[in-house]
Amino acid sequence: MTPKTLGLIHTSATLVPVFQQLCNEYLPGVQTFNIVDDSLVRNIIQRGELTSDIARRVGHYVSSAEDAGADFILVTCSSIGAAVEASAALTNVPVLRVDQPMADKAVQTGKRIGVIATLATTLEPTSDLVRRRAAVAGREIELTSVLCEGAFDALMSGNAAKHDTMVADALKELSTKVDVILLAQASMARVVDTLDEADKKVPILASPPIAAQYLAEQFA
Repeated sequence: MTPKTLGLIHTSATLVPVFQQLCNEYLPGVQTFNIVDDSLVRNIIQRGELTSDIARRVGHYVSSAEDAGADFILVTCSSIGAAVEASAALTNVPVLRVDQPMADKAVQTGKRIGVIATLATTLEPTSDLVRRRAAVAGREIELTSVLCEGAFDALMSGNAAKHDTMVADALKELSTKVDVILLAQASMARVVDTLDEADKKVPILASPPIAAQYLAEQFA
């Protein structure tokens, strides 16, 4: 029996080993390959939104992954989620945006849902996705979106400690107001591990492991 192949599309090279480890754990019999273009998010930040030309490039990468033999395609960046969904309609294999399984899990977990991000260009696409997945599930939700302004700049300038402190403080405050929290960016997940158990008052969801678990079910 020919092994299945998963194509992964990233907007940061730092996510390649993260997802490789998850694939080794959850998808041991599945072959993988990676496509990386870190200019996509840089362009989105410069323009303040996902523009049509950036979306077109995402579509090209999805088509390329299909042409390369992928049986399933995972796009690991939330900021380009709308382009991923548009591309899926034009592709003959399943295409998944990394945060959809996380959004579905949040909708099933509680009514008061918090979304936290360090980039405005990621916060809104994830918040929009949660609203739409709630509608699909027939669930009423109350959404609270929080932007950790300055945290991303701190991380990019090499001050990871400042980034982590800002995100941790925001998580602690948000956890007193909601039933479940979604991390809009995978880069924030490491901060959760630094929190005291007493500060983890509600489930805090990160997209990479939840997406890997979802894919394991699809490939089963």
